[in-house]
Amino acid sequence: MSFENPKVVVVGAGAMGGLFGGLLAEGGLDVTLVDAWPEHIAAIKQKGLRIVGIGGDRDIKIKATTDAAEINSADVVLFQCKAFANEAAANGVKHLFGGPTVAITFQNGLGNEQALGAILGEKNVIGGLTAQAGLAEGPGVVRNFGDLPTYIGEMAGGLSDRAVAIAKAFTDHGLPTKASAEIKREKWKKLLGNVALGAISAVTDLRSVEIMRVPELQEIVLRGVDEAAAVAKAEGVTLDVGEAREVLMRLVDASGGGTGNSKSSMREDIIRRRRTEIDTIHAAVANLARRHGVATPTIDTMVALVKGLQSQYLR
Repeated sequence: MSFENPKVVVVGAGAMGGLFGGLLAEGGLDVTLVDAWPEHIAAIKQKGLRIVGIGGDRDIKIKATTDAAEINSADVVLFQCKAFANEAAANGVKHLFGGPTVAITFQNGLGNEQALGAILGEKNVIGGLTAQAGLAEGPGVVRNFGDLPTYIGEMAGGLSDRAVAIAKAFTDHGLPTKASAEIKREKWKKLLGNVALGAISAVTDLRSVEIMRVPELQEIVLRGVDEAAAVAKAEGVTLDVGEAREVLMRLVDASGGGTGNSKSSMREDIIRRRRTEIDTIHAAVANLARRHGVATPTIDTMVALVKGLQSQYLR
């Protein structure tokens, strides 16, 4: 298979899935969005996908469906649904695998590659992450908050031909992407930001840059980073505290292309009364911490607060 002009399917076409799919379609690739939100898909079919914010406001013609069974083939399948939906999402597109088709997960948290690999085959799944942020503002409309790098790579480490080829194709078609020989380490660096800011934004309804302006909240954020970095070290992924904090500050620097003007996706879930990803992000880190005997009191508190908010509407 040649990945020079891959046929792409995006499973989960909300904020980030819509943004990535829209950018790649705008760049000339054959892209199909798959999402369970019927009004969103109907709007895209009728008017195209509208991207607003960074890069300018525009409408992009792109294929979209609520039924993955309508799709006959794909070279690359991007998973950008919520992590707890992975089993259903993977089974929905399982018919697209069996040859060299590659699945890439850009989802937050831990364990996504393993969950997808159990259904689609471990050899067919590679890891991905992005520092960009998006928001689904309504049916058919997504907002782009930043212009930050995206990475893909083999979870076992090293640079594979397919990762390099896909990264080049994505870059050539509007989504700047780098192939990483250390994607597991890159994912942990991203996870630090998710852990530090996600729950605080969910609880306070503040944007990342606003959180960091409040000294007391900034202190909690930095404690969360330090705890997550300690868990990463126990997992064999070395991230010193200075580097971890530097990554965080780059993320929230809106003036430098960061995504500080956005609220966390966890906050959006709370507002929309949806199940959050607290279990696959914060709780997953806390569970690893307990396995290694690492204390994470700040992260444990974040988990409790978000689950308390969820309890108001989830049964």
